[in-house]
Amino acid sequence: MVVKQTGFLSRALVALAAVAMLAGCAGRVAVEERHPDDPWEGFNRRVFSFNEALDRAVLKPVARGYRTVTPEPVQTGVGNFFSNLGEIRTALNSLLQAKPANAGLSTSRFLINTTVGIGGLWDFATPMGITAEEEDFGQTLGVWGLGEGPYLVLPLLGPSTVRDTSGLPLDMYTYPLTYVEDDAVRYGLTALRIIDMRAGLLDQEELIRGDRYVFIRDAYLQRRRFEVSDGELGDDPFASDEFDFDDADFDDADFDDSALDEADPAD
Repeated sequence: MVVKQTGFLSRALVALAAVAMLAGCAGRVAVEERHPDDPWEGFNRRVFSFNEALDRAVLKPVARGYRTVTPEPVQTGVGNFFSNLGEIRTALNSLLQAKPANAGLSTSRFLINTTVGIGGLWDFATPMGITAEEEDFGQTLGVWGLGEGPYLVLPLLGPSTVRDTSGLPLDMYTYPLTYVEDDAVRYGLTALRIIDMRAGLLDQEELIRGDRYVFIRDAYLQRRRFEVSDGELGDDPFASDEFDFDDADFDDADFDDSALDEADPAD
């Protein structure tokens, strides 16, 4: 069987082209203005502006129309369907990250929702208490110790990092839509997935304040770091029961009560 990989190739080429352009664009941003996580901000802002213009002209109006005319149960079913396809990627990456429990949960979710849930349109696994943390190859590379690299805005695809961009080809290979041979069906499902995802962000978009570019960049980096570390934010210096205190630290002689006595109204 010949596997159609047009979607994978197009995304990979976009990512590689974006990285290739960085060498010439990064030097145009003044050193003193560069964010430590965003040394290519000049290039990224131009790509961001392009994506924003395309979103305002096409994607956002279509997403609003989709949400207006599509009944909420249908929207839920569409979201469930595409989320269920992602369970395969989560299961594989969980194994690569030595998380067999999460891999088992994701596999169980896929089997239950694909069969009982009729192709994943209904999510029966979640009410049964079967939930799994989503994993992708960008997270796997992070768990393996690869640094995230500079922040990067990809044409059409949006916020990323060099590490996450490196994981895109493998993400494509493990997403079932890549293997749909009929071009019309594959493109149609991909468009529906994008529209459904954009519609789901309409309400969240209202939370953005100030510089949209900075807000989205910081939110993306924070979320990805949280996902890679599985929510572990490091050691809390105040969480330990071992404090280097002795009795001298609580000596009454260190406290002068004379000022309090002078202020006592009873005197």
